[in-house]
Amino acid sequence: MLRTSLKFKKSIWRLLMAKAKGRPPKGYDSWFEYELHVGVLKDCDYHTISRAYIQPKMYEPDFVVGTYLIEAKGRFRDSEEARKYIDIRRSLWAGEEIVFVFYHPDTPMPRARRRKDGTRFTMAEWADKNGFRHYTSETVVELLKEAEVC
Repeated sequence: MLRTSLKFKKSIWRLLMAKAKGRPPKGYDSWFEYELHVGVLKDCDYHTISRAYIQPKMYEPDFVVGTYLIEAKGRFRDSEEARKYIDIRRSLWAGEEIVFVFYHPDTPMPRARRRKDGTRFTMAEWADKNGFRHYTSETVVELLKEAEVC
C-alpha cells in the first residue's frame, strides 16, 4: 500500500512540475484538454478522427484582363501566402486563370534553403512547378496581346 501511494504521489509530482514548466503531457495540445480527458470526459475518445474543412475567404486580384486574374508580386511574405493561390485556383470559374507578374522572378521563396550549387528555389520556379504562368513588367504585353487588349 505504501509503495502504491508513493508511486502515485511521484506521478502527480511529475505532472505538477511539467505543468509549472508550461508543457502539457505528451499527446495533448494543452493542459485544459488533458484535464478534461482525465476528468469529466474520461470516457470519450481523444484525437481519434480528423476532418478536412474549407474556410470561406474572399480573393481580390490586383488586375483583371478578360478571364485573366493578374497578381502583381514583388515577393511572397511566407509560404502560406504562396499556398493560398493554389487554393484560390480551385475556386475559379471555368476559363479563369491566375497569372503572376513578378517584379524579380528570381527572388528566392521564403525560407528557401541554399542548394548545393548555391542557388535557392525562386518564385519563377514555384510558379512553373505549380502550373502558373508568370511574366515580368516587360513581358506582360504578351499576355495583353493574347487577351486582345492592346
